Amino acid sequence: MNVSPVLPEELAKITAKHPCYSFEAHHQFARMHLPVAPVCNIGCNYCNRKYDCPNESRPGVTSEILTPKAARAKYISVKRALPNLTVVGIAGPGDALANWSRVKESVALIRAEASECMFCLSTNGLMLPRYGPEIVTLGIRHVTVTVNCIEPVIGADIYQHIEYQGKRYAGETAAEILIGNQMAGIQYLAENGVLVKINIVMIPGINASHIPDVVKKVKKLGAFLTNIMPLIPAAGSAFEALPRTNMREVQAMREICRVDIAQMRHCQQCRADAIGLLTEDLSCQFREITAELQGTVVFSRP
Repeated sequence: MNVSPVLPEELAKITAKHPCYSFEAHHQFARMHLPVAPVCNIGCNYCNRKYDCPNESRPGVTSEILTPKAARAKYISVKRALPNLTVVGIAGPGDALANWSRVKESVALIRAEASECMFCLSTNGLMLPRYGPEIVTLGIRHVTVTVNCIEPVIGADIYQHIEYQGKRYAGETAAEILIGNQMAGIQYLAENGVLVKINIVMIPGINASHIPDVVKKVKKLGAFLTNIMPLIPAAGSAFEALPRTNMREVQAMREICRVDIAQMRHCQQCRADAIGLLTEDLSCQFREITAELQGTVVFSRP
């Protein structure tokens, strides 16, 4: 069964060089995550956005926060050292769309330097209805949305709160707003030529049995790929006492869901400042390089 849509030639060509969207690409092409988005607008029970932890590899971790100008300088330096760098991703350590002005400026500065650069965003999707049109206008063709459930009662066990339109919401109300915005945003992006990858954190006893329903729903909305990931119990998070999801269970879930949509199987659950091939993070080699180039302090806590 062919569960992947046929892509327009131009989009297929650039996606073939995206290491997250193409299994073959991840052995050949490098990506660079720019940690320019420090603020987050939701509280996930599995998350602890701890900075300056160079030996820890999981989403939300970074050893520096870059200004847009520092991000441009670092991109130039990394590209010089890694000619196979094809993708600049913005994956935190907070949420890309909760820091939209910084993200837009970073994209504009790098695009002015390297028009061929491919950009990719990761988001929880809360602000997609607001910023989806700007994402399309900017020419960003790859967006990853983390969708852990489509039922508010389940979401209430995963998310502590959301910050939305100047108010804080919790419980099922928060989850309902988040899920509604995610669904609307995914559909909009897919209908406007953006390839949407869906990340799903598999949390045994909470959302594991619900994942096939999530996959079927996002497929109907136009998602291109799903990435079912194990829970990494982060110290200091509400879920720190939970066990890490067994990879055999993750693989079994991917097998169940592959009949509906293509599955990503090579995810490394990268840091927000990862650099290089997916299987060989070189970020330590480039740490503090921007400060040396510009005399700029690039690390700060929000």
